[in-house]
Amino acid sequence: MLPLSPFLLGVMTASNSTNMCNKYVRLVNRGIVARDTLERFIDEALGSGVRVEDFLLSQGIPKYELLLCLAEHYRLPFVEFDESLVVSLQIMRSMDGERLKRALWLPLSAGHGRAEVVASYPDDPLLLDDVKSTLQVSTVDFRIGLPSDIVRIIEHNQDLNPHFPPVAARTQLAKVRTLLAGQRSQFACLRTALARGRTGLAFLRTGLSFITITMVLARIFGAGYLSIIEAVLLVAGIAGVADGLVWYLPARRAAQRTFLCDEPMPTGGTTVLDARIRETGTLFLRTPEVPGAADMRRRWQTLSPVMRRRFLASDRTDLAEERNALACFRTSMAKARTGLSFMRTGVAFIGLGIALLRQFPASPWTIADAAIILLGTVMLGEGLFWYAAGRQGGVKGDRAIRAAENRSTIWNEAFTFLKSSPAFSVLRAMLPPVKGIQTPGVWATTGLALERTLLAERRNLMARLRTVMARSRTGLAFIRTGLSMAGVGLGLLVYFGAASFVWTAAECFMIAVGALFITDGFVWHIPAERERAKFPYCFGGMEIADADYGRTARTWSKVEFSHDDI
Repeated sequence: MLPLSPFLLGVMTASNSTNMCNKYVRLVNRGIVARDTLERFIDEALGSGVRVEDFLLSQGIPKYELLLCLAEHYRLPFVEFDESLVVSLQIMRSMDGERLKRALWLPLSAGHGRAEVVASYPDDPLLLDDVKSTLQVSTVDFRIGLPSDIVRIIEHNQDLNPHFPPVAARTQLAKVRTLLAGQRSQFACLRTALARGRTGLAFLRTGLSFITITMVLARIFGAGYLSIIEAVLLVAGIAGVADGLVWYLPARRAAQRTFLCDEPMPTGGTTVLDARIRETGTLFLRTPEVPGAADMRRRWQTLSPVMRRRFLASDRTDLAEERNALACFRTSMAKARTGLSFMRTGVAFIGLGIALLRQFPASPWTIADAAIILLGTVMLGEGLFWYAAGRQGGVKGDRAIRAAENRSTIWNEAFTFLKSSPAFSVLRAMLPPVKGIQTPGVWATTGLALERTLLAERRNLMARLRTVMARSRTGLAFIRTGLSMAGVGLGLLVYFGAASFVWTAAECFMIAVGALFITDGFVWHIPAERERAKFPYCFGGMEIADADYGRTARTWSKVEFSHDDI
């Protein structure tokens, strides 16, 4: 609740119930409430610190009776909240809405030295000076209004539902969604850089393979007519390594930027997502739960169209937040796949170095064998650096998708009457209902907001599908990495036998680790494939029809929907 104005505090402390009763004596004269009951209501209101008008409303006194009491007492016309009551945008931009709600006055118009102001306490001796100095006018025409109505008029012109903070305005929410879209673009750029880095690693592996082949040929055959071929392979290998590093190193620098993937927590518009722009980046925060917002949301069918649009704008922001979280999870899994790519290369080089070291007797070439093993170990460590940082994204992404599947959608609120219908499962596939004589269109402004929200939910569904498929690809990368490890270990064990306990233990360890990676890969891949099969977007020829927004709204065809159509 907003703090009381200084004048109202003075009224509450200096006035007794008798003086306050004179303000509302019309209620007694009309027999709406007995005088002793009115005095008791006023005493309870003053004792609890609640505005008398708000307390009387809570006791069932009709609002229009209170307005007539105040109009008669102050001899002023009254103003009641109505969605059609729109204050000049120029005035609202120049005023502090939160300050006006505390002071309980609002300029309806101002210009040419004169202002029309609605106020709850026009007899406040400081109010007139405040209005004149704020609006720079010499004459003020007052109107009387209930405190709750004035607050609601201000909030309505701030584009807010009751008791919501200023960050819940649709313009502010659109700004937050724009910042979220920018963040998603950054994630997309990073994933592209990671894909470029993996391509660079393919160049690097190819180049190192050429160099290794050159070393083995030179070691076996020495100098001779094959030296020309070896030189070509060596040059090609060096070029491949250099080109691969040119592709890989920028991707590595880009991916070193730390980012945390938080699981989304949509609240159905009961809290609001806010963005704070800082030098280090944009920080997204949620406001505390708005009092009464959950109950208001449950009474969806009783909300006015503009109040529904405000909730729908908040829903679209929540959906955008979820898409950002899913994009973050996919980026983390892309980092893991890049790490796994490096690990496979490292394991292959370690196996090659061990094979050369054990196959040939000690010689100056042994230094090269050790260098290959060392290089493979460095690559394996580099891959683990990427893998460990990215694997958690897949775990969180899977958890977020499972939670999203259990959340209700906007259909559950916009069409609550369908829940009681025995044919709901059949009708759901037919929504929205359209008669044969009607042409599909949009439901005016609120319908358009609902359509945008439904399209946003559809985008989120496809984003979840992309995340599931990214998890499937990451599982396949686990399997490939496990097969590489197990294959290298098994190949060394079969070729060299179990003559050496140390080498045999190392080879068995590689096989065991490879088997763990393969198992983990199937744990990721198989459930992801099952989830993918559930989604309805894995086919071609899909088309989403919508209104032609290039034409003026008055030329759109309209559809009327009612319960009788269903």
